[in-house]
Amino acid sequence: MKRHYSSRIVYAGLLLMVAFAACRPTKKVQRLGNVITTKDTASAVIVTHPPETNVVDSAALIRNIVHTLDSQRINFKTFSAKVKMDYDGSEGNGQATVFLRMQKDSIIWLSLTGALGIEGYRVIITKDSVKLMNKLDKVVQFRSIQYLNDLTHVPVNFYDMQNILIGNPIYLDSNIVSYKYSDDYLSILMSGSVFKNLLTLDKNTLLMLHSKLDDIDPNKNRTADITFGNYEKVSNSHFSTVRRISVAEKAKLDIDLEFKQYNFDQPLTFPFNIPKSYKRR
Repeated sequence: MKRHYSSRIVYAGLLLMVAFAACRPTKKVQRLGNVITTKDTASAVIVTHPPETNVVDSAALIRNIVHTLDSQRINFKTFSAKVKMDYDGSEGNGQATVFLRMQKDSIIWLSLTGALGIEGYRVIITKDSVKLMNKLDKVVQFRSIQYLNDLTHVPVNFYDMQNILIGNPIYLDSNIVSYKYSDDYLSILMSGSVFKNLLTLDKNTLLMLHSKLDDIDPNKNRTADITFGNYEKVSNSHFSTVRRISVAEKAKLDIDLEFKQYNFDQPLTFPFNIPKSYKRR
């Protein structure tokens, strides 16, 4: 494990961007990545209707799809996971294991461990605060939740983080610009206050396969590609065990993730004992 983590790599662990990748994507995911490659998502979608139906009420169709997505959200009391993370960016590349624990609407706990099994960082995120313990340099930082926004330059709060980590949809918006059917997929382009979101779903199951986010402000030039694969049935929901995220602004960061172990609704603890010798910032 390197002595120092860059801020980007810490962010990767914080967001469990860890939760977004496929080391070996399924064929569906691979085809999807080839389909959606343009930087401007607006040019990637044309309004069309399913070939097997007549013209339909598009507003009613979208309302039904959004309702279905919302009903498929994973509901939980607690969640824990062991996640393999591979990252590659302008500030370096490598591997790490992320241990994740969450209590819904209350606390997110992360532990980042390097290749030699040495824990480098431990993080606690609540609705209003972030605590980050650097166990290599023996420093602990106390920040408000705004720290996530400052670090990532993306408007994200505790609930966004919770949805990202569990695999629920984010940046859904009622402003539907267009939609498109193909043989296997349904793509919906939504435009919000911050991002355009080109969301691609499996046509039969309406499971999320891909989300392409482009900044509304062309001067910021932020973009993110998020891919979901290898779904497993969990109670009445489906959990994506393999994910990929690629983010770019001035630099690019690619993260591949694989959930090796995970459990729902088991008793959990969230240890964060700070040794007296640690510096506080």
